[in-house]
Amino acid sequence: MTDISPPEKPLLLIVDDDALICDTLSFSLSPHFEVLSSHSRPHCMQLLRQLRRPPELALVDLGLPPLPHRPDEGFALISDLLKIAPEIRIVVLSGQSEDGNARHARTLGAVDFVAKPCNPGDLQQVLKRALAFRVLDERRHKGDGPSPLIGNSPAIQKLQAQLRQYADLPFAVLIEGESGSGKEIIASDCLHYDSRRRDKPFLALNCAAISPNLVEATLFGYARGAFTGAITTKAGYFEDAADGTLFLDEIGELALELQAKLLRVLENGEYQRVGETQQRVSRARIIAATNRDLRKEVRSGNFRADLYHRLSVCSIVAPPLREMADDKLLLLEHFRQLYAAQTQQLPFSLSADAQGLWLDYAFPGNVRELRNIVIRLATRYSGQTVDAGALEAELDLPDEPLLAPANGAAGGDEVGSDAIIAAASQRLRQREPFSLDGMLAATERGYIEAALKLAHGNVSQAARLLGIHRTTLYNRMESAGRER
Repeated sequence: MTDISPPEKPLLLIVDDDALICDTLSFSLSPHFEVLSSHSRPHCMQLLRQLRRPPELALVDLGLPPLPHRPDEGFALISDLLKIAPEIRIVVLSGQSEDGNARHARTLGAVDFVAKPCNPGDLQQVLKRALAFRVLDERRHKGDGPSPLIGNSPAIQKLQAQLRQYADLPFAVLIEGESGSGKEIIASDCLHYDSRRRDKPFLALNCAAISPNLVEATLFGYARGAFTGAITTKAGYFEDAADGTLFLDEIGELALELQAKLLRVLENGEYQRVGETQQRVSRARIIAATNRDLRKEVRSGNFRADLYHRLSVCSIVAPPLREMADDKLLLLEHFRQLYAAQTQQLPFSLSADAQGLWLDYAFPGNVRELRNIVIRLATRYSGQTVDAGALEAELDLPDEPLLAPANGAAGGDEVGSDAIIAAASQRLRQREPFSLDGMLAATERGYIEAALKLAHGNVSQAARLLGIHRTTLYNRMESAGRER
């Protein structure tokens, strides 16, 4: 009888500094997911680099040590997770559930936000829905179809022209662009797929996703006994890629000593397995990608200038979505129809006001953010028209002040300015010891205290009263020594 092993459960990573929450969720979700838990961002990063496969899902708390009463660590973890595993679906589960936190988490790449406390059954449904859309995206990427670059804007037309020019060249290509702008899709579905190498292997290595002391062995392979644990000889990515393409994502994370070895491969194709002296020759084409400014990294000594110049002979910039004008509507239509067809639901539509808001929004999370917004709208508003108010709840718009400055001025009012000058002149004529920094700090503390009092301690509302972003208020409160 043939032994048929059960399929692997989806891997779910839970990151929360509350051990009881981790244990409870692990118990309730383990029938459906293979669950791993972590208590902090550094521990999570260490854990991820040891896994044989990246998690399909992550459940992340915003309030993590060393600042559990602020969302900063959680926000940073969302970005770190997507850097290491771009296809992971992140759901935020947090008690810091202000609308601004939810919107910003989604902008960074989270697909959903669930406030604590939450019913485990409801949470399970949220996770399964997120996983379902992930599977749909994977099927779409595996299928043959038209160019994945959607749009007619000048930025997209320039990118398409560069791709036609570079696709079949044997030289290395550097793709630069912000997080979420689709660099791996450009590498795989455009540069590789449209070249004569399309039937050859396409291998991708995320340089940020692997422990630095394992990168060399992973890239170049190793001989038996080369290091502790090397019980057999193993080929590396350069060898496995053969005549195909090797995509090195997050190339800016590569250590300097490995940059020198990569430069050698780019120059003459030569490399050695770890623990061997035999020279090997790679025939793979190298495509690298980064969201860092490598020119700045070169100036600061973190990236080799000769490697940068070698990589950037053929350089491509993945345009941010804010430069793509009406393409935002084309992308909306593409994902809207795609997910409606694949989930067999009626597509939603946007009202005229909502369309205007959509076009005006900058999409700081780029295409990844746009896609996630479409997924949420498709789930919540199947067959309905989404108005501007419902759409605004999904966008990370800047907080508007609730109260206008006195006399309708924002600090440039002439009468107010004259009064300030008169008061300052009187104070300085007294010839008493005076500190401008001290006076400004005291004034700032006074306004912060007043805003918090008027807002009954609600930080988001206090930030609106002060006309600043919530994160800025957190930072100034911390600088002032006030406990949140």
